[in-house]
Amino acid sequence: MSSMAREKPSKSVREKAAAARAEQQAKEKRRERTVRIVGAIGVIVVVVAIIGIAVFASRSGSGGGGDVRPLPSPDPSAPVPAGVYDSSGEVPYGVPYGTAPATAPLLEIWEDFQCPACGSLEAINGAGIQSLAAEGKVRLVWRSTAFLDNKWGTTSSAEAIAAWGCAIDAGKTAEYHDIVYANQPTVEGDGYTQEQLLAFAEEVGISGVPLEEFNTCLTGGRYLGWAVNSTQAFYEGDIPGTPAGFLNGTRLDGAQLGDQAGLEKLVAEATQ
Repeated sequence: MSSMAREKPSKSVREKAAAARAEQQAKEKRRERTVRIVGAIGVIVVVVAIIGIAVFASRSGSGGGGDVRPLPSPDPSAPVPAGVYDSSGEVPYGVPYGTAPATAPLLEIWEDFQCPACGSLEAINGAGIQSLAAEGKVRLVWRSTAFLDNKWGTTSSAEAIAAWGCAIDAGKTAEYHDIVYANQPTVEGDGYTQEQLLAFAEEVGISGVPLEEFNTCLTGGRYLGWAVNSTQAFYEGDIPGTPAGFLNGTRLDGAQLGDQAGLEKLVAEATQ
């Protein structure tokens, strides 16, 4: 029995087979391309995450420009600047300002040098509040806190408070207070460097031997303990935030402190 010759595939069959092979190759190429893209995206995500962590660590560790050094533990015996209430004073660790008699209403204002709302209050009515004290209408006592340092992991607010203490010793209480706020960082947490704090002293007119003493006081951290103690008093007093005012013990919010006419009325009522 003779064998039959095998028939060759038709042209249409060959074309279909070729098309199938081409489609399979295309699928494999698309899969390889997808794997490469996903891998690249993964690398980008990791890189972005690393950069984000680095930036966060930089902000948390250095305050974006402020100096960071270890702070002392609270100690009621730590030195305070000239004329500032000590731990046993009427307003512990407070900074009195003005010429008002002991019978005048007492206005306490809690503030943090890095607090944007405090900076706004200073710009809006800082001069008005100081004028009430300078005219003897109210006993103004500034009370400092460095609570924002805990938020940002810095010591910038404490350093600013300590520098202010050095300026108080040099007789520039209000002037230094005002210039620190006038140069408040635009980004909360960026803080102040020691170079800035020293430059502020020169700008308010501290020079010669007093400037040398200021520099020694600042770099030596003489009043960091005072800053820590005042901040501890802030926490113990359950103060809700800054700025916070108290007129003869009655709470005043930022809006009331910023309204000069309204504040004068409150002071007049408290005087009666």
